[in-house]
Amino acid sequence: MSRRIASFFALAGCIALAGASAVGSGHVQRRSPSTSWYHADDHPAHSLFKRNFTDGTTYAPIGSQEWANAYPQDTINVTAIPKAWIDALNSAVSAGKIPNLPPSTVNSQGFTTYSGGLDPNGQEVCSATYQCYVADDLWNAPQGDVGLSFDDGPLPTSTALYEFLANNSLRSTHFFIGSNILYNPQQFSMAFDQLGDDIAVHTWTHPYMTTLSNEELVGEFGWTMEIIHNSTGGRLPKYWRPPYGDADNRVRAIAKEVFGLTTVIWNQDTGDWSLTSGGTTAQAIHNDMEKWLTGPKNPGLIILEHELSNQSVQAFMDAYPIMKSNGWNTISVAELSGGPVYQNSDNSTDPVTPGTVANLAVQPPPNSTSSTPASTSTQSTSSSAPSGSNHNTSGTVSISSSGRVNYLIASMAAIGLAFLC
Repeated sequence: MSRRIASFFALAGCIALAGASAVGSGHVQRRSPSTSWYHADDHPAHSLFKRNFTDGTTYAPIGSQEWANAYPQDTINVTAIPKAWIDALNSAVSAGKIPNLPPSTVNSQGFTTYSGGLDPNGQEVCSATYQCYVADDLWNAPQGDVGLSFDDGPLPTSTALYEFLANNSLRSTHFFIGSNILYNPQQFSMAFDQLGDDIAVHTWTHPYMTTLSNEELVGEFGWTMEIIHNSTGGRLPKYWRPPYGDADNRVRAIAKEVFGLTTVIWNQDTGDWSLTSGGTTAQAIHNDMEKWLTGPKNPGLIILEHELSNQSVQAFMDAYPIMKSNGWNTISVAELSGGPVYQNSDNSTDPVTPGTVANLAVQPPPNSTSSTPASTSTQSTSSSAPSGSNHNTSGTVSISSSGRVNYLIASMAAIGLAFLC
């Protein structure tokens, strides 16, 4: 894999990366989509980006103007959401599959609250911000596993991470922000086409999801799934992670019943998103990593990490030797359950069953075989989640300021754009 990376950069010849610390508020880049890196079909670079299988549909080339024009350029216009997605929502509501919960509000401490005296930690709401989780949520890895995943990409700062993953033969799940895919097609292609990594949903604009209306939620999920589907040969993501860890039973239900998505949280939080604002330090993250990685192996670890800045990427690189030396098995988060990585394909290279966004009639992957999902350590009776949590399924669950308003006020540095000549 490392030779392929080297070949790519030799062929490209002049990728210029300016070291970046972070992007704008909410970790979404706000600029016009760039297509200057895009090559014509007869360019030799295309030989480096050939997928083994697609759904047979010809999609607009990633990074082309035709491709970019198909998606929201900034915020989502609810009136422009495809009718099929709204119809799928309405059908789920009519069938009683979507809880009738009001949107939350975020208070001055960065916590979500609900009107009408609803308890965010009660069974009706079950807010993940308050460490309430249900049986379908994925919080813990199986014993001895470290589930690798990174949030907020793709970004120019992702390039160094992807090189490191390739050089160490590591596979990871990338919870991508849809609009960041739009603005960073080169990094997206590196993650999917070259690394063959697993692509998952982190919404279109990185909002507090529980504060949105049902229709706004459909837009956040739908457009992110659409750009991933149309940029991966027709693959439909199977997993999503809520920004700030903010999900409740209404949000979970729309994700699952309309889009077929499973909610993924984490059980340890590095706080690496705040490295550029002084909220934490590389040494503090190193100390936490040493504590977690030299500690008990049951449950396994899903550690919240970001490809948001050079510093956050370096924090993972520094921690990886500790994972190895302590005998952890590193595995992509999307592979923890032992089944297909996508709804209609086993992984990023295997055959794809044609399917569309918000159509849950899609058939399973053509090569999929029945398998027993990996254990997520639900047998443990201890939990750090507050009392009243629904189906508290063990392990130390740590949600710190990533789900808080501090996440929004980290000082942001200017990003140097990456271009392929």
